[in-house]
Amino acid sequence: MVAAPSIAEEIQELKKERRAIILAHHYQESEIQELADVIGDSLELSRKARDYEGDVIAFCGVWFMAETAKVLNPERIVVVPDKDAGCSLVDACSAEQVRAFKRLHPDYAVVSYINTSVEVKAESDILCTSANAAAIVNSIPKEKPVLFLPDINLGNWVRRQTGRENMRVWQGACIVHATFPSRRVAAAKAEFPAALVAAHPECPADVLRMADFIGSTSGIIKWCLNSTAEEFIVMTESGVSHSLLKNAPHKKFHFVANENCNCSECPYMKRNSLEKLAACLRTLSPRVEIAPEIVERARIPLERMLAVK
Repeated sequence: MVAAPSIAEEIQELKKERRAIILAHHYQESEIQELADVIGDSLELSRKARDYEGDVIAFCGVWFMAETAKVLNPERIVVVPDKDAGCSLVDACSAEQVRAFKRLHPDYAVVSYINTSVEVKAESDILCTSANAAAIVNSIPKEKPVLFLPDINLGNWVRRQTGRENMRVWQGACIVHATFPSRRVAAAKAEFPAALVAAHPECPADVLRMADFIGSTSGIIKWCLNSTAEEFIVMTESGVSHSLLKNAPHKKFHFVANENCNCSECPYMKRNSLEKLAACLRTLSPRVEIAPEIVERARIPLERMLAVK
């Protein structure tokens, strides 16, 4: 009797059949990252989505990331393993709220973090990621007032980095990063005195003040791998441990629990699974569908972001 193919083998066959690429965010489970063609953060995956030439993009992340891939590839099929893989930052900022702000403050440049819905992106002047947020804000004339949305911690960090006084910051927050308490970072530093601290800028300011390095998910990984240090306290979602341990198995990485679940996992990212990935490649659903006029409007600020070096 011939053994039934494994889920991983089925995914590989479906990928060939569909002429598909699998994109996975660093926060995905290890077994998904092992099967991915590209692993990255929002900026890296946005660029890969733009440059891909196949028929299907299977985006293992959260819904707004798949929307971004669709904007850059409107003629291709974009599917996700779980449509309910959302984001607290997306939920914190609606397009109607942005339109209301613009009606009251038409002189403001709207800088939207990529962790927003496609409808909010369509209302924006330019987008950013945590990797390039400061550079994006610096690309706007200093006399131009800026609205930065939706992450309050990232926005406040960018304001400190750029010295931008005429900048308003939205009040949204990431349910993982925003609930990392500084007291647990202090406890970790006491327990692991040789460890350096790497933190994502979505973390609260008191956590960032304790960090030896602040950067995007990919930035954190690169910094830890290139550092001569052997031990790190990593203040971001624990999915990054896959790349860290795979590339530096001799180093030690400690993850601090947040207040919500006493863990450092994003519940939205963890909704995806191998079984759901196989199903979405098999059925080509859930599929991202966006009205053409929204695609065209959202493409403008997205391309502006990608043009900033």
